[in-house]
Amino acid sequence: ETRKKLSIEFEITMGNGPTKSFKESSIRVIQKDVHVSASGQRDIATFAGGCFWGIELAFQRVPGVVETEVGYTQGLKKNPTYEEVCSGSTGHAEAVRVTFDTTAIRYEDLLTVFWDIIDPTVLNRQGNDVGTQYRTGIYYNNDNQRILALKSKEDIQKKLGVFIATEVESASTWYRAEDYHQHYLAKGGQCSRTGDLT
Repeated sequence: ETRKKLSIEFEITMGNGPTKSFKESSIRVIQKDVHVSASGQRDIATFAGGCFWGIELAFQRVPGVVETEVGYTQGLKKNPTYEEVCSGSTGHAEAVRVTFDTTAIRYEDLLTVFWDIIDPTVLNRQGNDVGTQYRTGIYYNNDNQRILALKSKEDIQKKLGVFIATEVESASTWYRAEDYHQHYLAKGGQCSRTGDLT
């Protein structure tokens, strides 16, 4: 029964893009029974994967994630607005910054979820969302994350056997997106409860 449960993919609407399916490996991560400690060690992971609304909702469901925030990174302009980022003139990617309890979840688990919910083979696009702001990326915050991110990209490359467009770069200045973008899909009625598979 457990195997049957794990083989079921579940779907989440990712912003304006297509419906994404979480694969078996992500379901294992999302269904983990973990204890988040109030005094646990925190770390930050930064990912871009198309419209930031959907990728944020996906990470809100991961046990061990204590906070998510959407914003803009890897660009040139200071304090960009959503409209400026959408114009493609600032160089920023729409991204999610994930704060997680390192005693409850590993960075590698977050990478597993990330690779499962994006299409890493297309450049500057996820589904119907097209533009440099919708590129996919892993933006590492320390050397350990860099090593793990590069290894995970290499593994995906071997598994798929095609070009992987996802960039792996050092995280640059983070700019928090406007308040109305924060937890957008959760506010719109999509469940962001940890471990939710609906």
